[in-house]
Amino acid sequence: MVRRVSIFGATGSIGQNTVDLIARDPDAYDVVALTGGANIAQLAEDAKRLGADLAVTCFEDRLEDLRAALDGSGVEAAAGQGALIEAADRPADWIMSAIVGAAGLAPGFRALRHGTTLALANKESLVTAGPLLLAEARAHGATILPVDSEHSAVFQALVGEEMDAVERIIITASGGGLRDWPLEALAQATVADAGAHPNWDMGQRITIDSASMFNKAMELIETKEFFGVGPEKIEAVVHPQSIVHALVGFTDGALMAHLGAPDMRHAIGYALNWPERRELPVNRIDLAQIATLEFRAPDLRRYPALGIAQAVMETGGRAGCIFNAAKEIALDGFIAGRIGFMDMSGIVEATLDAMSTEFSLTIPPSTLEEVLEVDHMARDRAWSCIRQKETA
Repeated sequence: MVRRVSIFGATGSIGQNTVDLIARDPDAYDVVALTGGANIAQLAEDAKRLGADLAVTCFEDRLEDLRAALDGSGVEAAAGQGALIEAADRPADWIMSAIVGAAGLAPGFRALRHGTTLALANKESLVTAGPLLLAEARAHGATILPVDSEHSAVFQALVGEEMDAVERIIITASGGGLRDWPLEALAQATVADAGAHPNWDMGQRITIDSASMFNKAMELIETKEFFGVGPEKIEAVVHPQSIVHALVGFTDGALMAHLGAPDMRHAIGYALNWPERRELPVNRIDLAQIATLEFRAPDLRRYPALGIAQAVMETGGRAGCIFNAAKEIALDGFIAGRIGFMDMSGIVEATLDAMSTEFSLTIPPSTLEEVLEVDHMARDRAWSCIRQKETA
């Protein structure tokens, strides 16, 4: 049966891998909508290639460019946040949520109202509004499937298992492009240094987040929200080869590990084909060739983001929303050259501390609108912290 699918964030790395998988079996899918940002040429090319009904850019001032690129194709063009919501309202059986940042929240929430299957690659949704998102899915009979390689690995390791038997969940991390730098050199790391990854082919922002391990900090919080386990059961381990994506430990002492080549099409393909497994165009692992798999405990002096994430998980409430907003602004500040690589964690901590004096962090947001309001406040406060650091 032909499945109706939409891809939100189609021009990013997750979106492009999703496009690749769908394009390999075009007769199996009816593509409803593709959305993207400033890469109009790629968005239009993919929309025409997949025969999408609709293509949306989030930038309203690029609408005419998109229309011109789609001229004669029969693909409808639209732009702006309202158009993203309208695209999420179009009936689809399966939707990839891969818009980066808080901008992906509203379309994901809207899609769930239609009882669809939401393949969730947008980390921010669970970190900022996990209980609300999961409640929305339950209310409308929708399904959320994890697309992060780590959470997909945990999800697969838990098939047929009872959560009461789970003793711990271990999320692996490559350690990023700076993992072997001397500690004293990290403060001088440039955007180019942090933006080079030894294993994964990803966008600039997530690659830098990998180097700082803010991405792993987000994934720890996601694990708590998605799987409903306490922070004391969640840990991270550095695994330079990126072959083992996650492990689940059970009360009988057993560890179930998910192994795979570092290729996001593993997790995307699993979500796309779930509950079935189908052949995927990914490399097969040759254990004899790999020979050795290394694991090491993360150094919190090198990766202070992990310590902040632990505190955020213990606090709950609004802390995740503030953490995510401050993290995004700190990354903006680093990319703009306004703060150093090791300053990012300090900005996040300062933002959490400052906002804890304005209201209780432990009270969870009750609506999506409140989430977005807290997000806005936290971004303003994070920029204030950056300006204070610049003038200190």
